[in-house]
Amino acid sequence: MKKIPLFVALAFSPQLFAATDLLQVYKEAQTQDATFQAAKSAQIAGQEKLPQARALFMPSVNLSANTTHNETDTQTSSSSTLLSSGERKYNSHGYSVSLNQPLYRAQNYASYAQAKSTVEQVNAQYATAEQDLVVRVAQAYFDVLLAQYNVTLAQAQQESIGEQLAQAKRNFEVGTSTITDTHDAQARFDLTLSQEIAAQNDLEIKRRSLQQIINRQPDELVTVKGEVPLVSPEPNNMDAWVEKALAQNPETQIAKAAFDIASEEVRKAHGGHLPTLDLVATYGDTIQGGGSGFDQNAKTIGLQMNLPIFAGGATSSKVREAVANQEKARQELDAVQRKVALQARQAYLGVTSGIAQVKALQQAVISNQSSLDSTKLGLEVGVRTSVDLLNARQQLFSARRDLAQALYGYIVSRLKLEAAAGDLNEADVSQVNGWLNQAAKPVN
Repeated sequence: MKKIPLFVALAFSPQLFAATDLLQVYKEAQTQDATFQAAKSAQIAGQEKLPQARALFMPSVNLSANTTHNETDTQTSSSSTLLSSGERKYNSHGYSVSLNQPLYRAQNYASYAQAKSTVEQVNAQYATAEQDLVVRVAQAYFDVLLAQYNVTLAQAQQESIGEQLAQAKRNFEVGTSTITDTHDAQARFDLTLSQEIAAQNDLEIKRRSLQQIINRQPDELVTVKGEVPLVSPEPNNMDAWVEKALAQNPETQIAKAAFDIASEEVRKAHGGHLPTLDLVATYGDTIQGGGSGFDQNAKTIGLQMNLPIFAGGATSSKVREAVANQEKARQELDAVQRKVALQARQAYLGVTSGIAQVKALQQAVISNQSSLDSTKLGLEVGVRTSVDLLNARQQLFSARRDLAQALYGYIVSRLKLEAAAGDLNEADVSQVNGWLNQAAKPVN
């Protein structure tokens, strides 16, 4: 494992402080991020589809009861003569219990298969949300670090150019430099003022972005240690990572489950043409009061078959609709597989090119530091001007900033590569967190 030292300039604060590290931010995000909490609730809700589908094979029992008040007035007559008249008032009561046990319903089997695919889908969606949370937290975290670093660099640059401006003015007063040097230093100083304002604004935006995830204003964040391992992907083969992503990436699993659900919907729609067979049983009891009251109970048990013959063409239409949706799901699965393959390639190149870029910029910082030292010496012996010194310092500041940006980009690319392969988890966060250190040092 190779390790590349980061210069003191990669720290962003001149003080020692108790700061929040990446793992702490991630733990907070797990409980505070609204997007992640919504995904967790969606998973819990989606898992209920399976017991609902399983219930389609279970018997259903229903109880019904009634009570009725009756009043009757009966009259009998012969020709024009009233023979008798009677009025009755009574209550009647009854209840019945019915049981229905499905024996064969083709649509139920399709619904059960759909439910299993739905559970797989929501689990994959939750896994996607977990990995997305890691990437979002890391991206927001390092965005804040880089923004803080840019502010510190802008302030250090402003201080350096301020010193050069004061020196240029003194040299002009004693006649050892031209007014051009003074004007050039003043222009650069004014530019650094605007750059610092822009850097402060960017820092505020980045902090607010992190606040959106953890639901509070972030404390000071732990920065990177003096050494970070630059490790090539293992296996160091792009195609191997693409194959792994196609097999394990949760987004692929979500699309695959959606295709399976659409395929079962076709089977369910075809089931509308098939007969159903149920076992039915009832038990009822009716009690009637009054002078001629009676108590009657009835028991039945049997098989009930239903054969759909014609439904106005609705069943055939549903079949055609389901087939079209199945093809739609097939195309969406293909699109997701292509997207996942591209993401894996981009993340792989981000890691490999990030390693090369960090190494190159690390060397660039060394070279620019040497150039600055030489320029200082040249100014003392009169072969360099204050403008040359300003340029040398500007190049060193830019190289340091680019090195910090490349390093943070390399770390995030590593996490994205693991996410593309479906392997990103809290252990990766802990590993990155091990590269952080609370003891930050000032920028020279």
